[in-house]
Amino acid sequence: MMALLVFKEKLKQFYAKFNIYLVALVKFAVGYLTFYLINSNIGFMERFKNPLIPVVMGLLASFLPSGTTAFLAGCFMIAHVFGVSMEVALIILVFMLLVIVLYYGFRPGDGYLLLLVPMAFFFRIPYVVPLLVGLSGSLVSIIPVSCGICIYYIIMYMKQNAGVLTGGTMAEAAERFMQIVRNIFGNELMWVMIAAFAAAILIVYLIRNLSVDFSWSIAIIAGVTIELAVIFIGDYNYNLPVSVQPMVVGVIVSVILALIYQFFVFAVDYSRTEYLQYEDDDYYYYVKAVPKIAVSAPDVKVHRIYSRKTAVRHEKNNGS
Repeated sequence: MMALLVFKEKLKQFYAKFNIYLVALVKFAVGYLTFYLINSNIGFMERFKNPLIPVVMGLLASFLPSGTTAFLAGCFMIAHVFGVSMEVALIILVFMLLVIVLYYGFRPGDGYLLLLVPMAFFFRIPYVVPLLVGLSGSLVSIIPVSCGICIYYIIMYMKQNAGVLTGGTMAEAAERFMQIVRNIFGNELMWVMIAAFAAAILIVYLIRNLSVDFSWSIAIIAGVTIELAVIFIGDYNYNLPVSVQPMVVGVIVSVILALIYQFFVFAVDYSRTEYLQYEDDDYYYYVKAVPKIAVSAPDVKVHRIYSRKTAVRHEKNNGS
């Protein structure tokens, strides 16, 4: 345990020293993976499938706000989809405008969730999202998380149905447009996942703010439990295409990642909890103070040890 705490302190010192470069590197990785995954799943326009495009967009993302990167990713999606289906491109455009209104109207700082939520689905660990958001975000973060889930299922719909969306006359376009809207927003699995993630964020947020010992650990377990409960209820009611084995593996990995996040962000020593009481003219205050676990990184000093002959030679050299 002590070795992990020392490692944590070294990481904090390293981050404090190089945080500008590390933040830029993380933003580059997120930007690169975002545009790479779009090309890999809905790369319908050959001119945009150049492997250098994700690299260039990742470099741009390292200097841009997360909301701007999400907006560029949406435009990139529309450009790909427009070559296959004008109707789906229009749906994505309207959805983007709605997201922009919600984004700037509620919590602009959560724009990164629009990128990370679909990415977590592609990497088979979506269940970690509500855990981390509930631990570090706010209830308003439910909005960008829900929008990110919609983005993922729109991408999957395009990937699976690209062949039947092309062609047709203008008379068929209106009917096809309504059919696409029904297929995308009538996806029961998408709405069940939105409900599960929203419920998990709510539970995790409420529990981690309670004045109880091990509140963050309890919040993580409760969040995973409510996620699984909502998904299983949705599966029972709608017979959803949910694979149990990948879901179990994803949940286990998500819990491990959430516990690692807790260790680096909220490592406290409950054995040294103090209860304080004080007052002013209007109120009595009862405060529970839990100290953080912190250790100092060992300060290693190197002492030179000379043999007798080496010491004599060293003294002669200094005297000369």
